[in-house]
Amino acid sequence: MSERLLEAEQITTQERSMFNLVITRFRRHRMAMISLGVFVLLVLFSFVGPLVWKWPHTMVREIPSLSPPTLDHPFGTTRAGQDNFAMVMRGSQQSLKVAFTVAILSVGIGSAWGAIAGFYRGWIDAIMMRFVDIIFVLPFLAVAAALAGAVDGGVGWFEIALVLGLLGWVGTARVVRGQVLSIREQEYIEAARAAGASDTRIIFRHLVPNATSVIIVAATLEMAVAILSESALSFIGLGIQSPDTSLGSQVSDSVGAAFTRPWLFYFPGVFLILICLTINFIGDGLRDALDPRQTGGRK
Repeated sequence: MSERLLEAEQITTQERSMFNLVITRFRRHRMAMISLGVFVLLVLFSFVGPLVWKWPHTMVREIPSLSPPTLDHPFGTTRAGQDNFAMVMRGSQQSLKVAFTVAILSVGIGSAWGAIAGFYRGWIDAIMMRFVDIIFVLPFLAVAAALAGAVDGGVGWFEIALVLGLLGWVGTARVVRGQVLSIREQEYIEAARAAGASDTRIIFRHLVPNATSVIIVAATLEMAVAILSESALSFIGLGIQSPDTSLGSQVSDSVGAAFTRPWLFYFPGVFLILICLTINFIGDGLRDALDPRQTGGRK
């Protein structure tokens, strides 16, 4: 009996950290895991591919014009004598740069704005959210097109991302404010106030981290919306300008060739859809994994 008691005393319960719980829950989301693998391959294709592929995305005299897919040019060639495989890699790279930059700007500005408004409430909240309402009712693409068209020296991926990021944070601000309004009433926030924590520390050390689930979802949505918005701007000639390219501009330039030279239209279109779908599924998986009400990972 004493030996059994001794063995029982030696048994320890290893507590799972929050990070381990999130990883466990995320791995149980099959579509999110598949999408994560596909997204990693897309990122490698976009950023590592151009370094090892033999053809550049620019015009090369040796490349035949409007050639259908071959072993030497898997995605065919363009009218200007460009390898379409290299073009798609370059376009995916630029579209992903826009998506990442917009997500950082939108989530950074929107999270801070919404958290401050939700924490202070009262007249501060009223003024800040009325400003959000004003930006929210503006026609997003029209304003983005006007700002992009006003940029001197041509429009590149960073200018597009900056415009979209500075206009796209209002949705994040709204959802973060709603989350903070409920979190600020929790007991640990009262304990932090009683311990003498400053407002800044409470907002950015306690409120914002505990709104991570909605922030993550907002970030993934902003990435997908950014790619689609850049594509929409390309359709009206205000996207990333030649000689650079993006998936949106490639789709826009080859709309008329969808049936006569389909390789110019469908290859960038498929990659555009893949990137947006994988980002959305990853966001769904992260939302479920970060939701504290999900208890499937605890054992």
